[in-house]
Amino acid sequence: MADCTYYTSFDTPLCEVVIAGNKDGLSFLHMMTGEEKRSFEIGGDWVRNDAFFVDARRQVEEFLRGERTEFDLKLNPAGTDFQKLVWGELQKIPCGTTCSYKEIAERIGSPKAFRAVGMANSRNPIPLIIPCHRVVGADGKLTGFALGLTIKRRLLELERGECD
Repeated sequence: MADCTYYTSFDTPLCEVVIAGNKDGLSFLHMMTGEEKRSFEIGGDWVRNDAFFVDARRQVEEFLRGERTEFDLKLNPAGTDFQKLVWGELQKIPCGTTCSYKEIAERIGSPKAFRAVGMANSRNPIPLIIPCHRVVGADGKLTGFALGLTIKRRLLELERGECD
């Protein structure tokens, strides 16, 4: 069972969260917002193991309470080299700030690839921890988020200290 994928799920004030991964790192995080634009199912061969995710769960809960601004977790997202490049750049966006798809494209050395950056964002398997919610349109407006614009707005408000 060396390659076994473990998962856990837990409720937060915003929604139910499911996280999954293995010894190589966290590979999925899904927020059950009711506005998801992509399907998510717990794999039939995944094994529930709450103890495996104690630290990850604690960090997610601390973040959602406004007590943490960065995550310290081993990540193992599956994706193309380009997607991983984009996701790596997303992790450099400071908590409480935003940037545009175009800015990310410029940062990775592909200034015309802003649409491809948007597609990589939409395929991010570990949202929240890889903070794709911090990417907005060039005009600063909230644009697509695979988990819904309501949760994107809430996360940005939380990061800016605007939540109750």
